[in-house]
Parts: sequence; C-alpha cells; structure tokens
Amino acid sequence: MRSRMRKASHRKDPLQLRTDSKTHSAHRSHTVDPKTGMYRGRQVLTVSVEG
Repeated sequence: MRSRMRKASHRKDPLQLRTDSKTHSAHRSHTVDPKTGMYRGRQVLTVSVEG
C-alpha cells in the first residue's frame, strides 16, 4: 500500500491549455502563442508563413 501511494504522487497532470481571445488557438499559459508570436500583448517572435 505504501509503495502504491508513493507512486501515485508521481503521476503527470494533463497540460493546462488556454485559448487566445483573438485567434482562438490553444496554447500553454505563460508561454508565447506559437501561431501569432505574441506574449502578454507584445510581439515577441516573428512568425513566417510557409506554404
């Protein structure tokens, strides 16, 4: 029983995703939106469109 309880505390929680209000894309919170390159209202990355 002790070993099962110890192993139960090592489980992985599912990722917490948030959706952007403008683009409606899902990404992890506190990270740059990979679709737009924006973080907290600022342009951080330049995103190139290939296609």
